Amino acid sequence: MSDANIRIPVEARDRLARIASSEGMSLRGYLSHLAETLLTPEERTARAEQARAALREWNGYDPSASEQAALDAELDRRLSEAGGR
Repeated sequence: MSDANIRIPVEARDRLARIASSEGMSLRGYLSHLAETLLTPEERTARAEQARAALREWNGYDPSASEQAALDAELDRRLSEAGGR
C-alpha cells in the first residue's frame, strides 16, 4: 500500500497522536482505522434509509418530510440543551 502525505496543523497532529497512543496505536494506524470505520455521507444516507425501511416494515412508522424536519429540530433543541449543562 502506498502512503500519502496530508498537511494539518501541528496541534491537530499532536492531538491525534495522543489519542492514537492512548488507544495503543500509531498515528498511521489510528488514521487508517478511522478511514475504515467512519461512514461517508452517502453511506450514512443509505443506512438511514435502511433504518426507515425496517421501521416501516416492522411497525408502519413512516414520517413525512415535515414530520422528520420537526423531529430533527426537536432533537437539535434537546442536544443543545444537554450541551449547556
